[in-house]
Amino acid sequence: MNKKNMKTIFMGTPEFAIESLNALHEKVELAAIVTQPDRPKGRGHKLQPSPVKEWALNHSIKVFQPEKIKTEEFLKILEELKPDLIVVVAFGQILSQKILNLPKYGCINVHASLLPRYRGAAPIEWSLINGEKKTGVTTMMMDKGLDTGDMLIKREIEIDNDMILPELHDKLKKLGAEALIETIEKIENGTLERIKQDDSQSNYAPMLTKETGLIDWNKSPRKIHNLIRGLYGGAYTIIEGQKYKIWRTKLNGDKLEILEIQAQNSKKMSFDEFKRGHKNFTLPMIGGD
Repeated sequence: MNKKNMKTIFMGTPEFAIESLNALHEKVELAAIVTQPDRPKGRGHKLQPSPVKEWALNHSIKVFQPEKIKTEEFLKILEELKPDLIVVVAFGQILSQKILNLPKYGCINVHASLLPRYRGAAPIEWSLINGEKKTGVTTMMMDKGLDTGDMLIKREIEIDNDMILPELHDKLKKLGAEALIETIEKIENGTLERIKQDDSQSNYAPMLTKETGLIDWNKSPRKIHNLIRGLYGGAYTIIEGQKYKIWRTKLNGDKLEILEIQAQNSKKMSFDEFKRGHKNFTLPMIGGD
């Protein structure tokens, strides 16, 4: 089967999806790209296209941005495209059963965890927050559940104790692209095997909220360190009414050392530099939970 014989629609939104999109573009005919609508960002709240939309425009590929994908109107658009395959990587909307049934090779998702572990919206962050020693990617055949479809290809990597979110993110997006291409090659040669997920082994990686990042100083240094490296810029503390983001830490034995901090309405800086301008600043005592 050559590139022109597998007409594919790609659905994705953030930068994580770009590596898979690049790999897919080399392998199949991309009939269209579906991504989330432009969203306001930055201080000016100007509408910004998603990274996937920017990629589509740069490659002159038709792009759709439905506010809701589960409408009869958009289903008709997809039906007219007659895809052989739909590939989904961090799209951000749930597909209807009618869409799942549309392509003859089904809908394949690249998920950034070793399913059935860490189903849900934020598997990379939660694997770090929970102090996992390994993670990976799984391609799966999508079904009506949330990341519950049959597993296809798994790729695994180790997580070291100080790996931060951007590092793990970049490793997994490359791994995801490799797993996706292996999956498509197995579709082409008829050797793709489907493995049912064991629901008893599953857990959930929910969406992150502002509250997720609030540091509980009563927890152990290891748990605090894991939260900070898992959110990388999303972990914070409130001291005397002021918000301080803690960007990076390291563990020295059973002691937690702050490396990078950002005061409210200020820039990120090393903790040593920060202390020179804030001589009376003290962090709460760390507990041992």
